[in-house]
Amino acid sequence: MGIFEVIVIGIGLSMDACCVSISNGMCTNPLKPRHALADALFFGIFQGMMPIIGYFAGSLFVGLFSQYSFWVVSVIFLLLGGKMIYDAVTEEEAVVCKKMTFRLLLVQAIATSIDALAVGVSFSAMKVNIFVSASLIAATTFIISFIAVYFGHKVGTILNKKAGIFGGLLLLGIAVKTLLSGLFQ
Repeated sequence: MGIFEVIVIGIGLSMDACCVSISNGMCTNPLKPRHALADALFFGIFQGMMPIIGYFAGSLFVGLFSQYSFWVVSVIFLLLGGKMIYDAVTEEEAVVCKKMTFRLLLVQAIATSIDALAVGVSFSAMKVNIFVSASLIAATTFIISFIAVYFGHKVGTILNKKAGIFGGLLLLGIAVKTLLSGLFQ
């Protein structure tokens, strides 16, 4: 497998992180470069680590976990999205969203990178250089997430209070997509 193919896989894997980064950007006010950097680092590092874990854990671990992973991811994003919408509807402030915290980013990064675990298993079957591949996936996700935070912030500034609702709907959309793709594989 060549570099181009791995980058395309990285782009595909980073789409959930991109959507969550947009949501984070919508809800972070004021947005500082450290916020965008933290978001991108969390998503990039986890998207890069999970293929390595999957590569070395092999199909035994992932086969056991992959049966239920879509449920876990769906529930996490349903809860996060529902809470974000609830906060946006019930709060009276102009901008109502959770702050971008270590804990929030950690949960989001783990949830969005679970599919990369299975990619790591497939990489082991194809005898791909996992460290080069994981680095490319991490870098791709980092760049996309970094840009997405700023894009989300720009949209959030325009939408003001509705940003929390749209951000929550975005997370709910990811939950539904994950659930449907898991149920109908």
